Amino acid sequence: MFNLDAIQAALREQAIDAWLLYDFRGLNVLARRVLGFADDVFLSRRWFYLIPAHGEPRKLVHRIEPAALEKYPGSTAVYLRWEELEAGVGQLVNGFPTVAMEYVPRNTNPYVSRVDAGTIELVRSFGPKVVSSGDLVQTFEATWDDEQWALHLEAAKHTRSAFDVVFGLIGSRIRNRQEVRESQVIQAILDHFAAHGVETDHNPICGVNAHSGDPHYSTAPATDSVIRAGDFVLVDLWAKCKKPRAVYSDLTRVAYVGSETPAKYRDIFAIVAGARDAAIARVQKAFAAEEPLFGWQVDEAARKVIDAAGYGANFVHRLGHSIGQEVHGNGANMDGLETREDRKVMRRTCFSVEPGIYLPDFGARSEVDVFIDKDGQVHVSGDPQTQIEAIDVGS
Repeated sequence: MFNLDAIQAALREQAIDAWLLYDFRGLNVLARRVLGFADDVFLSRRWFYLIPAHGEPRKLVHRIEPAALEKYPGSTAVYLRWEELEAGVGQLVNGFPTVAMEYVPRNTNPYVSRVDAGTIELVRSFGPKVVSSGDLVQTFEATWDDEQWALHLEAAKHTRSAFDVVFGLIGSRIRNRQEVRESQVIQAILDHFAAHGVETDHNPICGVNAHSGDPHYSTAPATDSVIRAGDFVLVDLWAKCKKPRAVYSDLTRVAYVGSETPAKYRDIFAIVAGARDAAIARVQKAFAAEEPLFGWQVDEAARKVIDAAGYGANFVHRLGHSIGQEVHGNGANMDGLETREDRKVMRRTCFSVEPGIYLPDFGARSEVDVFIDKDGQVHVSGDPQTQIEAIDVGS
C-alpha cells in the first residue's frame, strides 16, 4: 500500500529530488500500483502526482476529475486547457533538479519505460533532469511481502507437480499405444492448473525435438507434433493463485521419452544445469557478503559456464526475468545480453534463472525461481532439475 514516508526515505537514499508519477488511461500500471489504485479505478484524463524527497506532495488533475487523487496527501492544482496543463507541470517540478519517472535511457528496459517521450520532453523543458525510477519501482512495486511469498510457494507446488502429471501422461499413452501430442500435454497442464486453483496468462510451452530448440515455440495446429519413444521434450509453464496480489511461479523442465537418456542430451543438460547453479551461487555469495549485486552480473555468471563449454552462440536470451503479479515482472532482470541490467538485485524480489542451449535438433533449458527474503536469505523454488527426466514407456 502507498507509504509516503517510505517513498521519501527511498528518494533521499537514492539522492533523487522528486518522483513524478503520471498516468493516462492506465498506460502506466507502475504509477497506479505505487499509489495503490484498485484495478477497476478508471480515470479518463491525465494526472500527475509529484512526491518530493522532503516536504509536501503536489497534485495536478483535470477539472472533470478533480477528486482523482483526493485520498493522497498534498496540495492540488486543477487544469482544464492544455496551456494550463503544461503550466501546471512546470509548477509541479519547479525547484527540483532531478525528477524520477518511469523512463529508461534508450528504452533499454520496456517494463519500466511507461511514460511517453512527449511527456518526458515536457518535463525536461522546465529544467529538471529526468532519471529512471527503476530502483524506486522495484522497491515499491516489485518487492513481495510475506503473503505474496506464501502465495508463490503455493503456486510453485502446483507448477512443479504439473510436470509429474504430464510426463506421466506421455508415458502412459505411449505404453498403451495411444497417440499423445504437444497440444494434449498443454491441455493437461491447463486442466491441472484449473483443478488446483491457479491460473496462467497464456498457454504453456511443450516442444518436442527441434521444437524444444525454439525458446518461444508455440504449438499451433500446423506444428502440433506427436510425441514418440526416443523423443526429447521441453515443458515450460507458469501460474499464480487466483487471489488478489498473487505472484507467479515459472518453471521449465526437460525429459527423454525412454529409460536410457542418450549422452548427447545428458551432456548438454549438464552444462545448462551447471550454468543455472553458477548463477544461483553468485546471488548467494553476494548476499552472504552483503555486497551490491546487479542483474547483469548474475547473467554473466551463467553465461561464462556456457561460453567455456563452447555453446555461447546457442544461449540466445537473457538468463532470467523479474517475477511478480505478471510472469514478467517489473523488477531487475538477470540480463547482460539483451540489455545491460544495471538495477540492483534487491531483497524481497523474485526472478527466474533459466539458462538454455538451443541446437537445430533440440534445446535444453532449466528454469527455477529465486527469491531473496528481507534478511538476505536466498531461496530457490521449483526443485532444480539435476538430471533429465526419463519417461518409462516400456519395452
